[in-house]
Amino acid sequence: MRKYLLLLFYILLANVAVAQKYEANWNSLNQRKIPEWFHQDKFGIFIHWGVYAVPSYAPVIENSGDSYSEWYWQRLTEKQKDFNSFHNKNYGADFMYPEFEKSFKAELYDPKEWADLFKKSGAKYVVLTSKHHEGYALWDSKEADKSWGRPWNAVTGSPKRDLLGELTASVNNAGLKMGFYYSLYEWYNPLWKSDKKRYITEHMFPQFKDLVNKYKPAVIFSDGEWDLTDEEWRSPELLAWLYNESPVAKSVVVNDRWGKNTRGKNTSSTYTTSEYGSGMDPNVIWEESRGIGHSYGYNRNEKLEDYRTSHDLILMLVDIVSRGGNLLLDIGPTADGRIPVIMQQRLTDIGTWLNVNGEAIYGTEAYSKSYQWSEGKMPEKKGDSYMAGYDIAKMVVPTAEQAHVEAFFTIKGKDLYCIFPNYSSQLTIKDLKLKRGAEATILGVDRKLKIKSAGKNLIVDASIIKPGEISGQLMVLKLQNAL
Repeated sequence: MRKYLLLLFYILLANVAVAQKYEANWNSLNQRKIPEWFHQDKFGIFIHWGVYAVPSYAPVIENSGDSYSEWYWQRLTEKQKDFNSFHNKNYGADFMYPEFEKSFKAELYDPKEWADLFKKSGAKYVVLTSKHHEGYALWDSKEADKSWGRPWNAVTGSPKRDLLGELTASVNNAGLKMGFYYSLYEWYNPLWKSDKKRYITEHMFPQFKDLVNKYKPAVIFSDGEWDLTDEEWRSPELLAWLYNESPVAKSVVVNDRWGKNTRGKNTSSTYTTSEYGSGMDPNVIWEESRGIGHSYGYNRNEKLEDYRTSHDLILMLVDIVSRGGNLLLDIGPTADGRIPVIMQQRLTDIGTWLNVNGEAIYGTEAYSKSYQWSEGKMPEKKGDSYMAGYDIAKMVVPTAEQAHVEAFFTIKGKDLYCIFPNYSSQLTIKDLKLKRGAEATILGVDRKLKIKSAGKNLIVDASIIKPGEISGQLMVLKLQNAL
């Protein structure tokens, strides 16, 4: 018995020794690696929902942050012409932004319906704006009401519902992971404007901890960090609490927006974010976020042509995953709690394609090359992480002027996936020599294809498959045991 007790003691001692205690500095915090699930899941849904869903307006300007409807209050205050003209005409110059809260009622909100749609889309995680820069909280945040001096959350305000809590329960019940966007600063919070240190101590810290303790997020997407450094925000201190003491210390995934000096700095404990950008290289853990249109929040001013087609959105996902990234695709619900039908349709189409071809996406890694290019002049690389004007849909179209992308690649174990933007009866993979015993199939079609070598290239005869058998136009060739 003594021998077994001694053994138990040493096991417990070893476990204590392994447990990492993170200190409030980046050298220590970066000892914590990003939980593996995030890199494997690849596709998430972003949701921008708040009081800004009532006016739901922004001018439509491609590749410009001025097209973000969730910035309505700030743009009004800056007296930007488009916003002010719209506001004064429809609400009157004396109508103050906080008055919109009375119309934010979410009367048609059905969180189970939302969660079912997200599951159908093929997404693996969801990230909801717990509060945006306007400071309006979607859960019962006592800090919000106290520092604003009025009801400024969804439970004490007009919806009279815990919008965030209800969606969290529904998303978790659907088998998806739930996360939250959290803005560090609030444009017009009286405490923020008068005393930033007190705001951080009395508002931000307790509010953030309340959010995490109550709802146990899988993801924290921090934002609004650009006014202060990470030390001024006391971000390392907050993250040390998150990694050491919070109920999600072992599982939570955190982005890189924790101070004006931290975004885009590749730390091993945070993932890098791009926004309507061209994304990153495969040597970092990164995520591209963008809306289906030009705005994150719902914008009534957008027309059909402002929304990406389902084909282009699937292409975007494939492109990002081929470069080792995740796509966080945003939807903007209406003030009454509906997801616009066009957004539902786009998400459903993505899910239909993933239902057949998801094995080329989930759990994959970037191949030694992400693309196969045609002959011709290579286009200039756009490396911006914000509003890059990057459009992969244009890069796959053959032109006389420059090379185009012929195929995208991902790998999983010994299998190579070659994703072609369009149907072809003969598929060519350049500079590839297969291992003996490799087999070729098209995902969703249960037929082996003939393969042959032609110099350095591999030729796959897909003529036995007709265009109508291919899901969502994009054709996925699986080369099993190829590597």
